Amino acid sequence: MSDDTTGILNVLIADDHAMILEMFEMYLANVPDIALTTTTDLDGALKKIEENGFYDLVLVDLDMPGMNGLTGLTRAIQANGGKPVAILTGGPSPRMVDDIMAHGASGVVVKTTSLRSLANAIRFMASGERYVPLELLHEKNRAHASIAVPLSDREMMVLARLVEGMPNREIGAALNLAEPTIKMHVKSICKKLGVSNRTQAVIASRDLKLI
Repeated sequence: MSDDTTGILNVLIADDHAMILEMFEMYLANVPDIALTTTTDLDGALKKIEENGFYDLVLVDLDMPGMNGLTGLTRAIQANGGKPVAILTGGPSPRMVDDIMAHGASGVVVKTTSLRSLANAIRFMASGERYVPLELLHEKNRAHASIAVPLSDREMMVLARLVEGMPNREIGAALNLAEPTIKMHVKSICKKLGVSNRTQAVIASRDLKLI
């Protein structure tokens, strides 16, 4: 649905909060290089793409009906023919931001972002770049900085599965690691977080907004 001849970006925003959609519509109506289409759920977004063709950017609310977590993001990316799809959300944890980007999103837009910043973010992502607000990057850095010895990437992967309640054997299978190796990582995580067991590690990680 891109109109390369006029330089206008065709953008689809899907969110089940009427007030947010109305706010976006009112502002972007006055932005000459952005043509906005809106809908209220994932099925509506997929239908708009099917009817109108690929959009230069699709922005979908993480928690709206039909999303089913990041499964909806994957469906939207496939439907939009590989063109940019980004997530609209509230205050995601650093881990959630990592997961969103790992699932192929072009970016994360926080609902409290200024409208001017929204327009700039839309242009940035539509051009093929990946966008994460500075405040989310700073929050992630602060969370890691609050630990005397930061967790490694592998330890973060193990911690994420501890939060999901997975036992060591299942974590090992998921990460293709031996169970004794997982036990070693859990012990290291507990030491770095200053706790004595995996349950306390989960609680501490949430308090520190690591997950």
